[in-house]
Amino acid sequence: MAAILIVPGYQNSGPGHWQSLWEGSLRDAKRVEMPNWEFPHKVDWVEALDEAIAGCTEPPILVGHSLGCLAIIHWAKDHDREIRGALLAAPSDVERPDVLPVLRGFAPIPRQRLPFPAILAASSDDPFLAPARAHTLASDWGARLVDLGPCGHLNLASGHGPWPRGEGLLADIR
Repeated sequence: MAAILIVPGYQNSGPGHWQSLWEGSLRDAKRVEMPNWEFPHKVDWVEALDEAIAGCTEPPILVGHSLGCLAIIHWAKDHDREIRGALLAAPSDVERPDVLPVLRGFAPIPRQRLPFPAILAASSDDPFLAPARAHTLASDWGARLVDLGPCGHLNLASGHGPWPRGEGLLADIR
């Protein structure tokens, strides 16, 4: 079975977040530890992701949330290790005018087609990714877009501790 690399976003995914729950319940899941969760630096995050991927004995599945999705996208632009697939949950649009200054270093967002299968799961009322933008990014990346309806940013604040629908999307990638 392929390893699952959990790639949290800005400030990490704390206890109770669906990524943390998956890490605890899926025996083949491992969190990618980023050098600095509070002050993310794109190059450092991409390097940490590459090291985690290199440490896998077979092509992994990448499970990103928010800024973690962009670490995956930036990694894919410059690396060519084999990846089984990716679940990109609620990517953060770091090109928005109101983006936090600490996240601006992840712009511009790469727009090339991903060299592996991907699902972009997006909420219709995510404050960090407009639906039209989710559609455009999914198209650019060659990802299957899954519209989750109105469910926020897929984090604890929007009521996403357990995320059964996400588990189904992960199963689709497996």
